[in-house]
Amino acid sequence: MNVANGGPIAEGGPTGEDPAALIDSSVPHSARMWNYWLGGKDNYEADRVAADQFAAAFPAIAANARAFRAFLSRAIRYLADEAGVRQFLDVGTGLPTVDNTHEIAQRVAPDSRIVYVDNDPLVLAHARALLTSTPEGATAYLDADLHRPAAILAEARRTLDFERPVALILSGILGHVTDDEEALGIVRELTEALPSGSYLLVCDGTDTDETLKKAQEEHNEGGQVQYRLRSPEELGAFFAGFDLVEPGIVSCPLWRPNPSQVGSAVPVDSYGGVGRKP
Repeated sequence: MNVANGGPIAEGGPTGEDPAALIDSSVPHSARMWNYWLGGKDNYEADRVAADQFAAAFPAIAANARAFRAFLSRAIRYLADEAGVRQFLDVGTGLPTVDNTHEIAQRVAPDSRIVYVDNDPLVLAHARALLTSTPEGATAYLDADLHRPAAILAEARRTLDFERPVALILSGILGHVTDDEEALGIVRELTEALPSGSYLLVCDGTDTDETLKKAQEEHNEGGQVQYRLRSPEELGAFFAGFDLVEPGIVSCPLWRPNPSQVGSAVPVDSYGGVGRKP
């Protein structure tokens, strides 16, 4: 395990293999499909075929993906700027793209410290792109599973100080935990470790469109990776014990849009919110 500006990065997969060797390019994967919808190049033919099939059933999926990403950027900027957060735990990182969490946070506050968590071999293969920290701050990448929150917290403490506020980011990841009680339990275990003044950011696809629900059901039937669309009210349950930041849990484009977007933002079927731990 190497150190990158103060944080750990795993050298390979769970048994030390080259992470690229663990990738099955013949099976579509949600992270790579997401990358394709965002215009990225880190995807394979199987991903593009599945993504195009999904888009044929729900043409707004690419707009959803872009709105999702834009919400995340605005919310992290809010956390680093207005909320003054200097520590971020980004679980379910996904593939590196422009304006990753550390780039946005350190643009506001160069001393920000960020821990990325994912267990996708392709993300691990690209993890070093997430470690371009400022000298004042730190970034780390953990090869870890959302279903093991205690392990995530133990490793994150090597980079983050849990005596000071931490922003926990769960973007597009909770839908992959299809059992509601399990998802709530994971979030509860992670958030109980956060001190007062910490923040929780959640955004996920929602069941607010019948066409999307049908497309997701068809994808789940044929896919190895399942995704559960929840209602905005169900997303709200993850914020138990937190005070929601205005405007609450809303369609991603409606959460604190940039001044040029006020009045013109078009809702999508992905909702997000930010809450503060009293």
